[in-house]
Amino acid sequence: MKAAIFAISVALLSAMPATAETALTPTGAAADGVRIVVPARNIARGEVISDSDLTYATVAARRSFPGVATSLDQLDGKQARRFLHLGEPVQAGDVKAPILVAKGSTVTVTFRAPGITLTAAGKAMSEGGLNEPVTVLNLVSYRQITATVTGPGTAAAGDISNTVSSDSAPAQLAAAQP
Repeated sequence: MKAAIFAISVALLSAMPATAETALTPTGAAADGVRIVVPARNIARGEVISDSDLTYATVAARRSFPGVATSLDQLDGKQARRFLHLGEPVQAGDVKAPILVAKGSTVTVTFRAPGITLTAAGKAMSEGGLNEPVTVLNLVSYRQITATVTGPGTAAAGDISNTVSSDSAPAQLAAAQP
């Protein structure tokens, strides 16, 4: 008797259509849903994400919320800030640009002005990814400046009148005419 009831319950549950409200479904399964990006596998904190780590899923339009990634381009090349579970929605705050300048590392800072380019060595006082601001200590003048990360171990500073003082040793700066 119990086996018959169990068999009927399984048959009824498997015959019921799955709704987009109850779970994420493969792309195209729900016509009224919103397509979002989800991890195709578990992604550890600090891991750099690639397209092959991601897939699309569909959720009910009323269950979607702002900040959830809807395009692979939003996550490709980013670094996970937290453990990302297989099939769960990923928000913008769950990822960051990979760290290219680590705190305490030596950074080559480039100062540009019309007709001149100066480079100086500095020590990173904060960490940052591509196009993110970092604080750099000028090793000659011991002044802290804010620069934008341009690549691994490199950054660019804006207005040189605010960052290079007249008491800086010229031997420590390399000038190049473009």
